[in-house]
Amino acid sequence: MTNIVFLAVLFAAACHAGWNALIKIGLDPLMTTALISLGSGIVALILLPFVGMPAAASWPYLVASILIHLVYFASLIESYRTGDLGQVYPIARGAAPLMTAGVATAIVGERLAFIGWIGIVALATGVLLLSIRGGRDLIRIDKRAVGFALFTAMTICAYSVVDGVGVRLSGNPSAYSMCLFVGMAAIVVLYALARSGPSVLTAMRQNWLRGLAGGGFQVMSYGIALWAMAVAPIALVAALRETSVLFGTIIAVLILKEPLRVARFAAALLIVAGLVLIRLQ
Repeated sequence: MTNIVFLAVLFAAACHAGWNALIKIGLDPLMTTALISLGSGIVALILLPFVGMPAAASWPYLVASILIHLVYFASLIESYRTGDLGQVYPIARGAAPLMTAGVATAIVGERLAFIGWIGIVALATGVLLLSIRGGRDLIRIDKRAVGFALFTAMTICAYSVVDGVGVRLSGNPSAYSMCLFVGMAAIVVLYALARSGPSVLTAMRQNWLRGLAGGGFQVMSYGIALWAMAVAPIALVAALRETSVLFGTIIAVLILKEPLRVARFAAALLIVAGLVLIRLQ
């Protein structure tokens, strides 16, 4: 992995944390998801004529990814409804890199050096450590919420591997990305309408500007990650993306003035150590 790819994925992770912070607007999780998906779909639709279309060989992967993302969003929404977001989300994001590394090795045939595996484990452990908040709230984690979080991690693994293969077959990572966002927007909005009815449209009209801004960050974040998967190991890119949780913690401490507990500091050190080891891979 070159320095450019490494830094680009870290920037994408920061964008991911940014749009997650941006959409904390007090809406129902389903409406928030639909809003941000629609925003990213509009941005992608505007850019699509300038990037062309992906090769036909990647289309089955594109369709599969859109469907997997729908399951991902549905599972994540249920996690939000039943558990503490500050705990459940890091569990999902922390377990995903280990799953992805295993699947990419077994199915895609990627091979990582021992130092790369250690880096992924260190980074994932740091992300998981962020979820315990110094142990104060651990006993209040709902088992159902954790189940949804782990299932969400499985969907993250699935779409990461599918998109990693698909974007390589596309011959045009930008085109693959834009088509993916347009497809996700359509299917997520339809799902939201089926679940909540016209109230979804009302929420979108009232918060369209923030949704569009968040959608732009989302397109930038995952678009960069897809480009990186075309030129670097899927497992390493997937692991680096999860540093978004670290950037989110930095935002929480510096901007939202949340306390910097010992567990958070230790988690940050583990994540940084994982980053160094992945870079040495």
